[in-house]
Amino acid sequence: MLKKITTFFCLSFSSLAIAQVGGETTYQFLNLISSPRQAALGGKVLTNIDYDVTQGLFNPATINVEMDNQLAVNYTSYLGGINYGTASYAYTIDRRVQTFHAGITYINYGSFDGYDENGISTGTFTGNEAALSIGYALQIGFSDFYFGANVKLITSKLEQYSSFGAAADLGLIYINEDIDFNATVVIRNLGTQITTYAGLNERLPFEVDFGMSQRLENVPIRWHVTFENLQQWPIARSNPARTVNDLSGNQTDEKVGFLGQLIRHTILGAELFPEGGFNIRLGYNFRRGEELRIIDQRNFSGISAGISIKMNNMRFSYTHARYTSAANSNFFGLQIDLR
Repeated sequence: MLKKITTFFCLSFSSLAIAQVGGETTYQFLNLISSPRQAALGGKVLTNIDYDVTQGLFNPATINVEMDNQLAVNYTSYLGGINYGTASYAYTIDRRVQTFHAGITYINYGSFDGYDENGISTGTFTGNEAALSIGYALQIGFSDFYFGANVKLITSKLEQYSSFGAAADLGLIYINEDIDFNATVVIRNLGTQITTYAGLNERLPFEVDFGMSQRLENVPIRWHVTFENLQQWPIARSNPARTVNDLSGNQTDEKVGFLGQLIRHTILGAELFPEGGFNIRLGYNFRRGEELRIIDQRNFSGISAGISIKMNNMRFSYTHARYTSAANSNFFGLQIDLR
């Protein structure tokens, strides 16, 4: 069984590993940060096997019985006045059938002023998108491997144009309880548009991620390392703002070497007191830090930090993520134990 699933992952990756990054595909909101916890740990954390029911939105292999009857609602005040949020819920049928997971992601782009080709106002218009997902995970035999899948229905409306699509996420995770170590590979957004905006079929934001985490033996810290967008190498492009002019007027474009490419795929995170009622979380997203930093100026792009507090059956989470000197995002979350 494990061999068949591994082979399927390899075939899926080889046939669909086309260079895709922001701005080159449709339904980009599918890869937005889904919770304050994920945001605080750098933007993509894939290996939490615990109460965090929102984790199932990004990696279905993490769906587990601790999520039973957990309801989470998250809201983000994003860049440019954009607002988006997620909601998740999980329910355990019984010990044999295990746990099903459901979630929704919604984004509202706000209001825009419309004009025709002659510059005449056509009034205001809005844009919004949403995705509904259903997920399930199972243990592979009696091994330390778990396999999970999400099926997603996607709807999008931008001004007078609308689109409908379907996609799936696949996850495979290894859990070593002896050393409290997890490792996972996730293939996200395998799917297609069913109806298009204007007759042109666009690709979905296909993504392959690999993550590892471990709780330190004598210190209440869990570290996380995530390698994102593995379907594309190289991922970095030269920044025109970093072009160098010599005394002769010749221009030299920025060159990104192997190490520069590698770190742009890397996200680091750490969570203090990961199993306690009070958590402190820190993360650094190297790609965000490199692409959004300002030359000769410290602006701490790529850094994120957050906390969570549990009170009775509720857990409140907050994260502040640094993008640029002029743009930051705040993430708010509430998880309720309905048991």
